[in-house]
Amino acid sequence: MTVLDRGVVPPERVRSARALHVLRAGGVSLVLATALDGLPEVLHWGRDVGPLPDGDAEELLLALGRPVTPSGFDVPWPLTVLPTERDGWEGRPAVTGHVDGLPLVPRWEGVEVVSDERGIEVTATSTSLSLRSAVTIDDAGLVRVRHVVTNEAAAPVHLQALEAVLPIGERAGEVFDLAGRWTRERTPQRRALTHGSHARESRRGRTGHDAPTLLVLGTPGFSDDAGEVWAVHLAWSADSVHRYDVLAEARPVLGAGELLRAGEVVLGQGETFTSPDAVFVWSDAGLDGLSDRLHESLRARPGHPARPRPVVLNTWEAVYYRQELAPLVALADAAADVGVERFVLDDGWFTGRRSDTTSLGDWRVDPTVWPDGLAPLVTHVRQLGMEFGLWFEPEMVSPVSELATAHPEWMLQRPEDDVRTWRNQYVLDLANPAAREHVLEAMSTIIGEHHVDFVKWDQNRDLVHAVHAGRAGVDAHTRGVYALMDELRRRHPWLEIEACASGGARVDLGVLERTDRVWASDSNDAMERLPIQRWTELLLPLELIGSHVGPEVSHTTGRHLDLDFRMAVSLFGSAGIETDITRLSAEERDRLRAWTALYRRERGFLHSGRLRHLDLGDPGLDATAVVARDGSRALVRVARTVTGPRSLAVPLRVPGLDRERRYRLAPVAGLAVPRGLDPVPPPWIGRGALELTGAVFADVGARLPMLAPGTAIVLALDPLDPLDPLDALD
Repeated sequence: MTVLDRGVVPPERVRSARALHVLRAGGVSLVLATALDGLPEVLHWGRDVGPLPDGDAEELLLALGRPVTPSGFDVPWPLTVLPTERDGWEGRPAVTGHVDGLPLVPRWEGVEVVSDERGIEVTATSTSLSLRSAVTIDDAGLVRVRHVVTNEAAAPVHLQALEAVLPIGERAGEVFDLAGRWTRERTPQRRALTHGSHARESRRGRTGHDAPTLLVLGTPGFSDDAGEVWAVHLAWSADSVHRYDVLAEARPVLGAGELLRAGEVVLGQGETFTSPDAVFVWSDAGLDGLSDRLHESLRARPGHPARPRPVVLNTWEAVYYRQELAPLVALADAAADVGVERFVLDDGWFTGRRSDTTSLGDWRVDPTVWPDGLAPLVTHVRQLGMEFGLWFEPEMVSPVSELATAHPEWMLQRPEDDVRTWRNQYVLDLANPAAREHVLEAMSTIIGEHHVDFVKWDQNRDLVHAVHAGRAGVDAHTRGVYALMDELRRRHPWLEIEACASGGARVDLGVLERTDRVWASDSNDAMERLPIQRWTELLLPLELIGSHVGPEVSHTTGRHLDLDFRMAVSLFGSAGIETDITRLSAEERDRLRAWTALYRRERGFLHSGRLRHLDLGDPGLDATAVVARDGSRALVRVARTVTGPRSLAVPLRVPGLDRERRYRLAPVAGLAVPRGLDPVPPPWIGRGALELTGAVFADVGARLPMLAPGTAIVLALDPLDPLDPLDALD
C-alpha cells in the first residue's frame, strides 16, 4: 500500500483498465469512469446512487456520457480528475507550470487505476511528469483528493498550480464563503453563482483572518437546515486558492489548492511535490448537514481529543505582561477554587519580554522575573490539581533579540530587503534545518523540564516577502512548521497544542492534524464571539474551538457584558476563563463555580451531539442547539443580540428530537434565568419547566421570555421516559 492509500484501499483492490468506479459511504457516492486513454472522468458526486447491478454500469455511462456540443470540439471530451486544455477543459487548469519555457500541459499515458468502494488511486506518466492521484471517502461521506507529481525529465519543472476539482450539480445557483479581519473572523458572505472561472486567493502566508474556510455552492435559497450544497476546504495553513468554474460547455466544478508563488516550486529530476488534501463535502440538508459530516469525520480520527476538554484559565487578559509569582499564585488559587482544570501562563515569561517589542526567539525563563525559575508556580498549580500550560510563538523572532543578533540569516524576511515588521517581529525560517532544530531544542527543554501539558502556539503576523534559499518560501516554511509540531508531539506524547494565530488566523484541517483545538478569535467580547463561533462551527465541532469567559469590559471592543451572558456563550465550546478572577466578588465567584460545574457535567454531551442552528423567526436572536445523535436529548442556547421586530416573544422550536417521546424543557442548573422584558414571563418559565412531546417541541414550540439585548438563556430538553428498561435502574 502507498502513503496515498491512508489505509483505505486494501491490498486486494481491483485493477481495471475500463470500468466504472463507485466510491460510497455515509449516503454519498462518487462515480468515476476510466477512459480508453487519459485520466478517469468524474460522472457524479452527491447523493448515494446505491450498488449498481450487473449491466447498470454501462447504462450509467450511456446516461451520463458527454455528448458533442454545438460550436465545440468535434468529439466528446472528459472532465477528468485533473482537467487541463489537453482534455478539452477551457476553465482554470488543475495543473499548470512550464518546462524549458513551454507550458506544462501533460499528455497522460500508461494510466493505471486501482480502486474499491472507499478509494481510487490513479497513476500515469507524461514526458515531464509522473502522477499519483488518490481519492478517498470516509464513513462520514467526506471525499479527500490528493495529487503527487514527480519530475521524470532532465529539465526542471516550474510548477505553478496543482489543484483538486470535482464537478457539482447543475442546480447550484448561489455561492457562500467567509471573510473577516482580526477580532471579527469568519464573517459570512453570499452571492449569486455566475459564469466564468472564479478564484478566491489568499496570499497571507497563513490561513488568514479572512480565510474562506469553506467555499460552498448550493441550490438557490439553501439555509442552515435545507437545500443541496457542495463545499470544499483546503487542509493547509498557508497560501490557498478556492475556486469554481461555470462554463457553457461543462458541468460546474468546485476546487481548491495551494497557491504557489512564482518560482516557489521548481522540481529537479526525480523531485516530488505533494498537494495538500482538498476536502470535499456534500449535503442535502443545508449548512448544518455539511457540519454534521465534517464533525463526524473529525471525531472519528485516531488523534481526536479523547478525554474531556478541561476548563482552562489563560492568564493573558488577567495580567498581560505583568508577571509576578505572588499574584499568579493567587490567581491559581482562585482558579482552582472555581473549578479550573488547566492553568496556562501566557506571553511574558521568557528573557526580556516586558512588552511586544523584544525577545521573541529567546526561549529561556527570565531570571529577573522568575529568580527561581517557573518551578514554584508549576509546582503550586499541580498541587492544586490543575494541569500547566505555557505560551510560545515559535515561528517568530524580534529584531531586538539575542537570536536575531546571532543568526540574522535565519529570518524568513531579511531586514536588508526593507520588509516591514508586524507587531515588532519577523518570521523565523523554519524550513532552515538549523533554525528549526534550535527552536525544537529550546521548546523541548522547557516542556520536558516542567512536563508542560499544553502549549498555546501563537503566530502573530502574515508572511510577507517570505524568502527561503533564494526563492519564495511560504510552502517550505509551512511544511517546516508542521515538522516542528510533529517532532514535539513525538518527543512529548502527552502534549496538547492549541493553534492560535493572532486569534483565529490559523483555522484549518491541516494544522488540526497536529493540534488539539484552535483559538477562534482574540476577541473575548461574547457578543462578537456569537457569530465568530457559529461560523467556526461550520467546519469544527465544539470541542475543538477554544472559548473563554472574558472580562466584564472587553479589551478589544470596550463593551460591558453581564457575567451570565459571557458564561452562556463560552459554554458552547472548549470552555475557559480569561480574566482576573481574584478581582471578582464572592457572589461572582459562586456564579463562575456553578458554571464550571455545569460545563463539566455537560461537556460530554456538548462534544458529541449534532449542532443545529435554529431560525426562530426573530433576527435579533441567536439560537444554537446540540441534539443527541439518537434524538434523546438537547441543550439549547438562545442569546439576544439586538431587540426584535415584535413585542411578542417567539416560540422555541427544536428539530431532531424523537417525535413520539415526551421531554421536559427547563433552564439548566448553573446559569441564571434572565429577568427578561416581559411584564409577565411565559407561565412555564414561572413554573420552572414544560412537558410535551418531541413533535410538539419541533413543530409548535414553547414561548420564550422576551430577552433583553446582551442576555441569554440555556435550556435542556430531557426525556421523561428512559431509553430502555436498564436506564430505569440507574
